[in-house]
Amino acid sequence: MISFNEAKRRVLEQIQPVAPESKETPLAEALGRVLAQAIHASAPVPNHDNSAMDGYAVRSADLSAAPVQLKVVADLPAGSPPVAPLQAGEAVRIMTGAPIPQGSDCVVMQEVVTRHEEWVTIPAGQLPGQNIRPAGEDIAIGSTIFSAGHRLGVADLGLLTSLGKSTLPLFRRLRVAILSTGNEVVANDQPLAPGQVYDSNRATLRAALTQLGVLVLDLGAVGDDREALASAFQKGAEQADALISSGGVSVGDYDLVKEILSKDGQIHFWQVAMKPGKPQAYGRLGQAHFFGLPGNPVSSLSVFLLIVRPALLKLMGAAPEPERRFQALFRGTWNKRHSRMDFLRGIVHFAHPDGSLATPPWVEVTGGQGSGILTSLSKANVFIILPEGPLQIADGDPVTVQWIDYV
Repeated sequence: MISFNEAKRRVLEQIQPVAPESKETPLAEALGRVLAQAIHASAPVPNHDNSAMDGYAVRSADLSAAPVQLKVVADLPAGSPPVAPLQAGEAVRIMTGAPIPQGSDCVVMQEVVTRHEEWVTIPAGQLPGQNIRPAGEDIAIGSTIFSAGHRLGVADLGLLTSLGKSTLPLFRRLRVAILSTGNEVVANDQPLAPGQVYDSNRATLRAALTQLGVLVLDLGAVGDDREALASAFQKGAEQADALISSGGVSVGDYDLVKEILSKDGQIHFWQVAMKPGKPQAYGRLGQAHFFGLPGNPVSSLSVFLLIVRPALLKLMGAAPEPERRFQALFRGTWNKRHSRMDFLRGIVHFAHPDGSLATPPWVEVTGGQGSGILTSLSKANVFIILPEGPLQIADGDPVTVQWIDYV
C-alpha cells in the first residue's frame, strides 16, 4: 500500500497530453477546452481612446478659469466615427464607449454640468485624462493573453472575442469510457431485487466527466463475469483515452478487476493509504489509462476528485492547477484512530451564525462520514484533510481544507 501523495505523483508522472486538433476549433465550441498554443494580442483592447462616461469631451486647457461656458459643436454616440478635431472653447457631447475627439483630453460627466441650448457650463475641479479609457488599457498589442495549457472559461471567451478571435488552436477532446461492475448494481429505471442497489457511481462519474467537457463512452453495468468484464474493458481501451471502472477492486472472490488487469494490461499500484478510497487501481490497458475506483459511492467520487480529475486535466493538455487549500478552524471534535490520510467531507463557513465575518473561516463535517453516505459529499464544499497517523482534533483546532472542484 502506498501513500496518497505517492499515488497521485505516480499517476501524474505517467500522463502525457493528447494531440492537438488537426484544425482550429470555432470559439463557440471552446468552453472548457484547453489551448494547444499561446494566444497573443494582434490589436490593443480597447482599440481606441474612448469615453468611460456619458458626458462632454473638452480640452483641459479651456478649464483654467472654470467654471467656464463651452459651445457644444457635436453629439458623439458610441459606434460613431470620430468628429472633427476639437477647437478652443468647444465641447462635444459624448456617450460611453465613443471615440475621444482629437484635441480633447478630458471627459466631464454629465451629472456635474449645466446645459442650456448649445452651451454647457463646466465646473471647476476637472483633471486632464479623467474618464478616458486609453487604447490598450486592458490589453497591449503583442502581449500574451493566454499560455498554452490554459483551460478556457466563460470570461476568457468574451476576452478572445474582443480580440476578434473566431477559431482557436485546442487540444483534441478527451474520450473517457466508464462502467460499473458487480451483480448488485442495477439501472435506476429497474426495480430492485433483494440485495441490489442503484448504480449511483456511474451517474456521478458521467456527470463529473461531462462537467470536465470530455466525451463519455458509457459502457453500462457489467456483472461479476470474467469474460463480460474483460470484453467491456477491451472495448473501452480501444475506443477511449482513459477507462474508469467502479467496484471490483477489493480482495473478495468476485473482485475481478485486478485479475483481468494483471492478465491483459499493467498495474502500477493497487491500494492507497487514504480514507475513503483505500481499494483502487491505476494501470494501463493498451493505450488507455485505467482507473479502478472503489464500489462505495463516497469512495468512488472522492478518488475521482482527488486523483483521477487532476490526471484527466493533464491528459487534456491543461497546465497544473494549484491546489486550493487553506486553513480553517474545526468546529466540534474528531478522533482519528487509523493511520491513513483522511479526507473528511466538510462545509467551510466564512461568516459566523450572526453574520459577522469569520477570520479565519471555520469548518464542520457534513454529518456521518461512512463511505456509503453520499449525502456527506452532496452537502460538502471542501475536503478536511487529516494527515497520516492517529490524532485527535479539538474544537477550534486549525485544519487544512481543500475546495471540492467539479468544473
